[in-house]
Amino acid sequence: MINGYAYILLCADGSYYTGSTKQLEKRLSEHNLGIGANYTAKRLPVKLLYYEEFDRIDEAFYREKQIQGWSRKKKEALMHGATNLLPKLAKKVFNVNKKTPN
Repeated sequence: MINGYAYILLCADGSYYTGSTKQLEKRLSEHNLGIGANYTAKRLPVKLLYYEEFDRIDEAFYREKQIQGWSRKKKEALMHGATNLLPKLAKKVFNVNKKTPN
């Protein structure tokens, strides 16, 4: 049973908004009525670009916070299904081949 969603909206100014909710259609309607969030209220209308379904709302909230920390390019890779690019688009670059001193 679906009890949570993480989602990405496209705002009228071209920015992305990431959120989570238990009722996706209701939340999208609230955003477009200007009562969803201060950020989206100033950037109407908004359009749903992407969402993920979760069994629990806390999992959706965790995913929302994870995605919020991502760059625009990384969010776009996720939305386009290019999950193979996600590690390469991480803000922090880790060199696994680097040898550490003893």
